[in-house]
Amino acid sequence: MTTPDGPVVTRRWGRFGFLFAAAWTVFLAQPFLDGWADRDHVRGWIAMAATLAFAVTYLGMFRWSHTRRAHNEFRPPLNQAIPLMVALFALATVMVVAVGSSGLSAGVFLAVSAIMLLPAWLGGLTALSVAALVEVISSVMDWGSGTGLSLGVCAAAFAMFGVTKLINRNIELVREREESERLAVQEERTRMARDLHDILGHSLTVITVKAELVGRLLDLDLDRARTEVADLERLSRDALADVRQAVQGIRGLSLPVEIARAAEALRSAGIEADMPNSTESVPTGLRELFAWTVREGVTNVVRHSGATRCSVTVGEHEVTIVDDGSGCSESAHGNGLVGLRERAAAAGARVVITHPQPGGFSLQVQREEVS
Repeated sequence: MTTPDGPVVTRRWGRFGFLFAAAWTVFLAQPFLDGWADRDHVRGWIAMAATLAFAVTYLGMFRWSHTRRAHNEFRPPLNQAIPLMVALFALATVMVVAVGSSGLSAGVFLAVSAIMLLPAWLGGLTALSVAALVEVISSVMDWGSGTGLSLGVCAAAFAMFGVTKLINRNIELVREREESERLAVQEERTRMARDLHDILGHSLTVITVKAELVGRLLDLDLDRARTEVADLERLSRDALADVRQAVQGIRGLSLPVEIARAAEALRSAGIEADMPNSTESVPTGLRELFAWTVREGVTNVVRHSGATRCSVTVGEHEVTIVDDGSGCSESAHGNGLVGLRERAAAAGARVVITHPQPGGFSLQVQREEVS
């Protein structure tokens, strides 16, 4: 579950992570206590103020960095990260100058901050530089061996590097999931638009043809006009049911039903229809695709061709719609053929458009036989 503040699980881990980071600031207690012990001098107050400011800045950095990751951002831009690192280094320098060796404990926090804020190569280089600087300062100032603290700096940086890689990997997974969800939504929208185009294009074409026929029959054959009006009502109800099914994502076409509807649409348009007697040879995996092909092809014949005859043939691996009309160009059929090509490609088939005779037009969807 996601909220405006990021995923719930991420926010939960953010609270625990912040408390964990706050607990580690206990290692800044020694420079603060050293400053308290020297509170009779300005230097002591400077040490306490610098230590508190360092702790607050570090915790603010941790919270800020985590907030960005909660919104799937790997690291802040350098123009924001570098000023923060400079501020931490400046406060750490004040601590070392004011209280001496105990101020070097800030080195661990500097290394961790560098790993969290900076690119991997720069963060690692900064952490190694801090470890070397701790060793050098300890030797130059004769504060004893700084090897133990230097190793602590390296260990903390290495541990934070592992944690950061894990967090970044989780961010990548979240991004990939969101992209998959976005593509799924887009695909569903495309499917719905394609289905609605095919459904309404066919149904409204037939309804328009029948309405024109009724207009002509009112003065010639009132009984047949009533029959056609009843067909108009039935077609409208069927189209409404088809739209509901398409929106619900459960639509599936029946090849025999589409052939019967195609014959009726051609008859209503005054086009002689030659339809197949059987569809039993068509494999199950191709039946719906062929049904869409018959619907799209016959709709185009009725709408664009001006034909007097249309033939539909169905084979085991192909379906063909041929008319003797004007042979209009492929572009006249618009989005219907685009959607049909997408369906065919998904089923491993292809759309073939030819002009078999002067003025004729042929639409075929075929799939190569699998040996």
